[in-house]
Amino acid sequence: MRAVVQRVSSACVYVDGQERARTDPGLLVYVGVADGDGEEDLAYLIDKVRHLRIFTDPAGKMNLDVAQVGGEVLVVSAFTVQADARRGRRPSFDAAASPEHARPLVEAFCEGLAAAGLTVRQGVFAATMDVASHNDGPICILLDSKRQF
Repeated sequence: MRAVVQRVSSACVYVDGQERARTDPGLLVYVGVADGDGEEDLAYLIDKVRHLRIFTDPAGKMNLDVAQVGGEVLVVSAFTVQADARRGRRPSFDAAASPEHARPLVEAFCEGLAAAGLTVRQGVFAATMDVASHNDGPICILLDSKRQF
């Protein structure tokens, strides 16, 4: 599993012009499931996102995690996070899991973050979404359960 984690002052998801999810200060997480991802990948990503220290402490250092600052998490499923653009100009999405495999892992990811004490909001799986965000920093972190980067 891969994630693009952004520290945001706010973020919102719209589907067909209707607001579907919103978060105030916290994290916007684009998550992509690869073919073959399973429980180990899920546990790794939940732990990393939950404990990622990318919020500033009183000294101005990035030492605090999202829970420590009372932040929320907005999760957006995005198979494009699994894109491979190393060759040519058109990305390949061959590594992305099928919707049948990805949906339960994305749901479990959200449930795992909620079980860890976070307020979690979600985009709409497999929908075309408009995502608006106000990045804070900007801080954007790439995570990969296979540790490829």
